[in-house]
Amino acid sequence: MVDPSLSVSGQPGAERNPWASNPWANDLVANGNAGRDEVTMDAGMDPGMDPGMDAAMDAMVPPVIDRHAVELFAMVSEATAGATHALVNGDREAARELVRRDEVIDALYREVEELVEAELVENDPTPERRRYLVAMLRMLPELERSGDLAEHIAQRAVRPIAVEMSPRSRGLVERMGEVASLMWTKAADAFADGAPEVALRMEELDDEMDDLHTTFIAEIVGSGVPTQIAIELALIGRFYERLGDHAVNLTRNVPGRSPRYHSSGD
Repeated sequence: MVDPSLSVSGQPGAERNPWASNPWANDLVANGNAGRDEVTMDAGMDPGMDPGMDAAMDAMVPPVIDRHAVELFAMVSEATAGATHALVNGDREAARELVRRDEVIDALYREVEELVEAELVENDPTPERRRYLVAMLRMLPELERSGDLAEHIAQRAVRPIAVEMSPRSRGLVERMGEVASLMWTKAADAFADGAPEVALRMEELDDEMDDLHTTFIAEIVGSGVPTQIAIELALIGRFYERLGDHAVNLTRNVPGRSPRYHSSGD
């Protein structure tokens, strides 16, 4: 498990859960093993099982897919917050741990991708359900790529680059990290709940991110840092901007919800 210092709260003795600062994901992360058990049962189903039970097990798969997808949103959000904390504070050990944790995101991405592909190939889904699963397949690489962007920030934090930043640059990085993490929390809300009010808020946050990025680049140019450091800092700014862009794009393209898995009151 990761060190509690990786939590965005930074409180010593915090629960050793790398995604603990995302309250909306706590239950989903806590129930992750249960979800994997459901998938294992589905994959190993006895061909002679009662058809009614077969249908019940089949109906479990999309909720499991949804659960793991929200876990991925949580991981990206928390990795972004953790990488920002490590970068601004020069915490190289925390940065190394975050780089290692990217393997967890990659593994979960592959697991969900396999679940969706199996559902498409083996279960002859309805057209509505097929559209949902195809939308998930399109969404997953963007989640994985966003995890890589957070990892790239953490990789820069492993190097002693914080000492080269001006106080203003450090403040801008900290704010970009806050905005990016919030955008990913909002994107997760849109995915989990289909919250219609999220879209407007995301546009506002995206505009703020663009302004922060522009200001950050201007600060780098005017600070007189060595060329190599300036390039590294410019890349960091670009990573945050892309994290925001991915969050906005995912919010705009949330897979449709099938009535089979959600009640009319959802």
